[in-house]
Amino acid sequence: MAGSNPDRGRTVSTVLGRKLGGELLRMRETRGLKQTDAAEALTASVAKVAKIERGQVPLRDPDVRALFHLYGQDDPEAIERLLALAKADRERRKMKGWWLNTPSAEELSEYISAEHVARRIRTWQMSFVPGLCQTADYTRSLVARAGSWHEREEAEGIVDIRRKRQERLTGPNPVQLHCVIWEAALRQEVGGPKVMRAQLGRLLDLMDLPNVRVQVLPFQTGAHPCMAGPFGLMSFSETDAMDVVYRDVYGGTVWVENEIESSQFAKHFDESARHGLSPEESAALIIRIQKGF
Repeated sequence: MAGSNPDRGRTVSTVLGRKLGGELLRMRETRGLKQTDAAEALTASVAKVAKIERGQVPLRDPDVRALFHLYGQDDPEAIERLLALAKADRERRKMKGWWLNTPSAEELSEYISAEHVARRIRTWQMSFVPGLCQTADYTRSLVARAGSWHEREEAEGIVDIRRKRQERLTGPNPVQLHCVIWEAALRQEVGGPKVMRAQLGRLLDLMDLPNVRVQVLPFQTGAHPCMAGPFGLMSFSETDAMDVVYRDVYGGTVWVENEIESSQFAKHFDESARHGLSPEESAALIIRIQKGF
């Protein structure tokens, strides 16, 4: 819309922002228009439009209306839904999360922002204990093994970030966490026997929380759908916020925000959970493994 101000708010994509941007992108392409057409309607740069469609910047109501009409849309319910989505995204970006002023969290800001407001997290891990369940010493040992990836002074910053993230498990309105962990991750020694005993003890303590469910997938399960690698799913309270999948890959995190693909990951997770031990059986196995260290 004419007179649009320069980008305000955090220039980082958000779950809601990507949902809104994706819908606007679909409308534009269906109409056969280019980003230059949208830029002209907003009196903005093409780069700004690209950021909008990637969910990297907040969108004002007048801009939402301008693009909605440019793309030939006239459904009043649809525009109200987009406006509500844009408002929720703007409010989400105003949150003064602790990670915004933590240098070590800079690369993880998008992930932590999503995790901070997630209603439910499901995670499948093959190699190590999930981050939200790690002790400080276990995390330090993992970071130390990362070699040149992290300087020594950054290690404590990473440990502190993980500690603050874990407050989501016990703070107000705690996140619902469901972990399925391959048995190998619990038997893999990280940091020595003492560290492992404490780590497995921490996992057992967390299993007593009503919002935490931990299942172990034992070796004898055989082949299963999640063998391709670890991943997590985040669910949010907003009606229009689809579940998102995050996959840790070498050098970063890959996000999957396609409804068909995310539902497939959810099916894989549920299948592995069905083959996993019950929480009670899992606790018994963890205790046996703990005694072996």
